Amino acid sequence: MQPRHLIPLAVLAALSLGTGCQHAASAAAPTDGTPQTPAPFATPPVLTGTPDIATLVAKVKPSVVNITTVQERRVSRVTKQQALGSGFLVDAQGHVVTNAHVVDGADAVKVRLADDREFKAKVVGKDERLDVAVLQLENAPGDLPVAALGVSEGTRVGEYVVAIGNPFGLGNTVTMGIVSAKGRTIGAGPYDDFIQTDASINPGNSGGPLFNLRGQVVGINTAISAQGKGIGFAIPIDAMKQVYSELVSTGHVTRGRLGVVIQGMDEDLAKAVGLDRVRGALVEDVESGGPAEKAGIKSGDVVLSIDGQPVTHSEDLPRLVAMHHPGTQVKLTVLHEKQTRDVGATLVALEEKAEKGARPGSGPAVEPGARSSALGIGVVEQDGQVVVENVSPDGPADGKLRPGDVIEEVNHQPVAGADDLSTKIRAAGVDKPLLLRVKHGDGSRYVAIGR
Repeated sequence: MQPRHLIPLAVLAALSLGTGCQHAASAAAPTDGTPQTPAPFATPPVLTGTPDIATLVAKVKPSVVNITTVQERRVSRVTKQQALGSGFLVDAQGHVVTNAHVVDGADAVKVRLADDREFKAKVVGKDERLDVAVLQLENAPGDLPVAALGVSEGTRVGEYVVAIGNPFGLGNTVTMGIVSAKGRTIGAGPYDDFIQTDASINPGNSGGPLFNLRGQVVGINTAISAQGKGIGFAIPIDAMKQVYSELVSTGHVTRGRLGVVIQGMDEDLAKAVGLDRVRGALVEDVESGGPAEKAGIKSGDVVLSIDGQPVTHSEDLPRLVAMHHPGTQVKLTVLHEKQTRDVGATLVALEEKAEKGARPGSGPAVEPGARSSALGIGVVEQDGQVVVENVSPDGPADGKLRPGDVIEEVNHQPVAGADDLSTKIRAAGVDKPLLLRVKHGDGSRYVAIGR
């Protein structure tokens, strides 16, 4: 799954058969069972005042591979769509790590080594949520060059990094840059935690390694921004280590699920729920009969930590939960009605199904109605619900509410009608933001509005 404005790094080309035509077609990760090899260098090779990239590349480049996939499509004739990507060898048995989207739908996979040896390969495991796949070379020789795996958790912003891959089918291409940022969320999937780098990467670099100056892989190059130059994103190698053994042994990854829908936190929301700063994951909705509901977690609660690991940002929670297998009992620190408490929850299996779609953008039809000048909105009662009709520009609710929103709660108290809404707003005072629970389409969210 690729987000809008982000470009997957696989290169596509299509070949037609028989016609002559062409057609466009976090804590340190667990390492049990993960191949471990010594770093090529105890300390980075350095020229006078400059990293010796040439020496580093000569050592690590043999472990980088070019990947070609073929997918047959039958329309009026048989066509073969070809995709190009990158990868790297992780053990002497011939296992190769790459991106899942590089081999998605492939009928055949070929892997070319830096010394031009070519092997057929099969996909032994794939994790589409993380966008990682593991391949196995057929008839792998005993002299394979293997990449050393580093620790991405300890990688610092500003460190030099080197990307090697197969951009535009031009194999064995080396680029250099720095780690521009860590923990980037780009909308690519539920476990976004990307390393951002300005090392030049392009379509075809997908699945290729990002090396530190010790010659260790710290990331897997995955996506680029269509709106900026020199902005690339890599999956931290620690995340790959968490799933590698399971991918090799079972072909897929089993993750735990808590059963909540969460939303991000801003300063107004943090104040409204009683936090001293922006942190945690605000629970928007709770799955009926799920682990969270059984643990007593309710809409409006804020999950602050899981097994002692702080939830610094809302997007941290899905990743922290997914690190645990189904059946695991976890301890959650939760803020409930401005009181902190610890609860235990037993996780269930995360089902492999399509991600929840975008919520409808159009609300119910409304007729002109009353105004709430305290928030700068017009509301109307419809079928027992308080529906936002319009929002005054530059008013308190501007940018927070939109026409069609249904106001369900004020400060965790149900709203019975337009008059009740006004009463609850007046009773809340003006010293802190109002916390509203708002429904739009099929989903609900929390909104904090200062006055």
